[in-house]
Amino acid sequence: MTSAVVIGGGPNGLAAAALLAKAGLDVTLLEAAHEVGGGTRSHEAIVPGLLHDHCSAIHPTAVASPALRALGLEQHGLRWRSADIDCVHPLDDDTAGVLLRSLEETSRMLGADGDRYRALLAPSVRDWDALAPDVLGPLLRVPTHPLLLARFGLPTALPVTALARLFRTPQAQALWAGVAAHNFRPLSRPFTSAIPLGILAAGHAAGWVVAEGGSQSIARSMERVLRAHGGTIETGVRVTDRAQIPPADVTLLDLDPAQVAALYGELLPTRVRTAYERFRRGPGAFKLDLAVEGGVPWTNEHARRAVTVHLGGPLAEVAHTEREVTRGRMPGRPFVLVGQQYLADPSRSAGDVHPVWTYAHVPYGYDGDATEAILHQLERFAPGVRERIVGRQVTRPADFAAANPNFRGGDVITGARTVPQLLLGPRPALDPYATGLPGVFLCSAATPPGPGAHGMCGAGAVASALRHLGVRSA
Repeated sequence: MTSAVVIGGGPNGLAAAALLAKAGLDVTLLEAAHEVGGGTRSHEAIVPGLLHDHCSAIHPTAVASPALRALGLEQHGLRWRSADIDCVHPLDDDTAGVLLRSLEETSRMLGADGDRYRALLAPSVRDWDALAPDVLGPLLRVPTHPLLLARFGLPTALPVTALARLFRTPQAQALWAGVAAHNFRPLSRPFTSAIPLGILAAGHAAGWVVAEGGSQSIARSMERVLRAHGGTIETGVRVTDRAQIPPADVTLLDLDPAQVAALYGELLPTRVRTAYERFRRGPGAFKLDLAVEGGVPWTNEHARRAVTVHLGGPLAEVAHTEREVTRGRMPGRPFVLVGQQYLADPSRSAGDVHPVWTYAHVPYGYDGDATEAILHQLERFAPGVRERIVGRQVTRPADFAAANPNFRGGDVITGARTVPQLLLGPRPALDPYATGLPGVFLCSAATPPGPGAHGMCGAGAVASALRHLGVRSA
């Protein structure tokens, strides 16, 4: 029986292992932590019964992912849940940019910018099921739907700040900037519009959803698929030497490129090893989990019903803070993401005490304390929130890296979304998952299409591995 070893049990490693097992391979997954999941883990913290997501929290690209759909996770216990409103970006005058699942309703909420917003997103939303495999895959290949991809791709080349000129109102501009800030890149750079356009199209097609029971439910359902097809998982196994890797016909690595370079060293082709060692990292995340009695008292009524809230002020302010963190400087008012997953999944709360998930964009390797900066941003748009906080837990960039080596320096998206790395992955190659070693493939978020709980990096590596083996894809 053809065998496979997968190193790393994050969402991409799990997706890869499950897809390989579905294809009939004998699969063993090795995970360094004592549970699988990587960024898609959850934990009870601060208050008994209060459930917090470790990293990945809201999943517009996961629910619409062809890889996760192929695994049939809903048949293995996964349940997606949504709130009334997907995302809100409040401004200081108590107005906000408001994002709903419905493209038409969002356009209506954007008022004077509604027609422009609809024109920008409608074709991609309408054709998302056909478009998704091309958008969520490597660039250097023949697309399945070239005309659809070309129509989607033309505006993605623009900087976020340039495409923002399409909108007239500060609310629409702020909403666009907040979604674009998921790049962790200066918004004036080319191709920074690619990620927000993908997130928005996927979100309107499938919703900004959460996993019932925490993001860990995504990992657990993939684990069930893997085991159902005969795969095995060994946790607590940190692979630091290639001699630890069991012999197999193919090996897939849910690791960042630097770890692969250290693991295989001189066995890698020189050009590949050099590219992996020079792989650029992005800014970090400083996370603050809160237990909030009665929820956050947002002054904007829509924010009280939104699963995601972006705190960054107007477009110019978001652009400034993202530029600062990329330059290694900590802004006084950082961009802060707030997750209110309990609004979609009430089982995460403990009575009237609710888990509020926040993190700020900070410089790579930031060793300061961003707690007060995050709380100031919360107070800015929700005066009185401090009085409601009954507990808190901090996760610094170094804590992220200690729990998951892929998150070195607090870089939770595994690599800077520079133009070359966004479009090509860790190195220029026709196959971004190939390492140059026969039968060894990279499947982490460093490869296309990048970060998220969508499993598509794992699926791309599986397609390469199966081609190498001459096995028909699952």
